Amino acid sequence: MSESTWQLLLDSLWPLIHGAITGTIPLALASFAIGLVLALGLALMRLSKRRWLSSIAQVYISIVRGTPLLVQLFVIFYGLPSLGIVIDPWPSAIVAFSINVGGYAAEVIRAAILSVPKGQWEAAYMIGMSHRRALTRIILPQAARVSVPPLSNTFISLVKDTSLASLILVTELFREAQQVAAFSQQFMALYLEAALLYWVICLVLSSGQGVLEKRLDRYVAH
Repeated sequence: MSESTWQLLLDSLWPLIHGAITGTIPLALASFAIGLVLALGLALMRLSKRRWLSSIAQVYISIVRGTPLLVQLFVIFYGLPSLGIVIDPWPSAIVAFSINVGGYAAEVIRAAILSVPKGQWEAAYMIGMSHRRALTRIILPQAARVSVPPLSNTFISLVKDTSLASLILVTELFREAQQVAAFSQQFMALYLEAALLYWVICLVLSSGQGVLEKRLDRYVAH
């Protein structure tokens, strides 16, 4: 690459980092937090003895997992206005990503709850706990430890998926790269720089995941 290209990469580095700090990371965190709450509700619905409740959750999960995230994003941002529902780019992205996370994380949480030995339920009942209290005090804390690795992977994937928000004009890391590339016409260099930053972010998150797993490993029965 020429000297001017290297200078362009240096000049564009901070705008891309700024896009990650103010766009990519907050978008991923907000969507993941909301998605986890939704996923917990869906997981409990799937485990419910009420067939109609379990069926609703199953259909929701099937639709989310069976359709592309990009389609879900476009339905919310471009499709809903035809029904008179107009949502700004940022909220649209959060809604779409949260719905998507909810569908995938629900099965992770459900499997984690099922992995807790039935003896834990029986022990809770023996000391007079109600079903709800046993769930919140005994079962969910154990399930949370088991679900950390797959949920961490879901979050890392979400960070990369936030690049799709650039298609509805949300200013984040990749959107910044697109704008600089369009101005300079150095598409290859800018997109590779964006890819490198995504990689670095994911490496940091993966390292954090490893540390968290080691700290929690002592509490998980093998």
